[in-house]
Amino acid sequence: QVQLVESGGGLVQPGESLRLSCAASGNSFNFYAIMAWYRQAPGKQRELVASITWRGRTNYIDPVKGRFTISRDNAKNTVYLQMNSLKPEDTAVYYCNTEAATLNWGQGTQVTVSS
Repeated sequence: QVQLVESGGGLVQPGESLRLSCAASGNSFNFYAIMAWYRQAPGKQRELVASITWRGRTNYIDPVKGRFTISRDNAKNTVYLQMNSLKPEDTAVYYCNTEAATLNWGQGTQVTVSS
């Protein structure tokens, strides 16, 4: 059973930064998978925000391009999301999973951007 644990969220003001972490554990976990960060805002569907291959190739949705950076530490089975210049519309619960969402969802980490 693979477990995903997200952390690093919080309440920040517009323009500030946060760094999210996602640690994956479990004997069956294939960290060669393309990993991704997702977010779900209140009343909206969960959406994929960014993804990264095992070799580090990244992809982002347009609203976060230039502000968010996804990275991974394969030795630690950890994926990160550096979020800069945060906006109120980034407010959501953030989750990690494979790009195909094949794993059980973790509890997520709340990011709230408000003045």
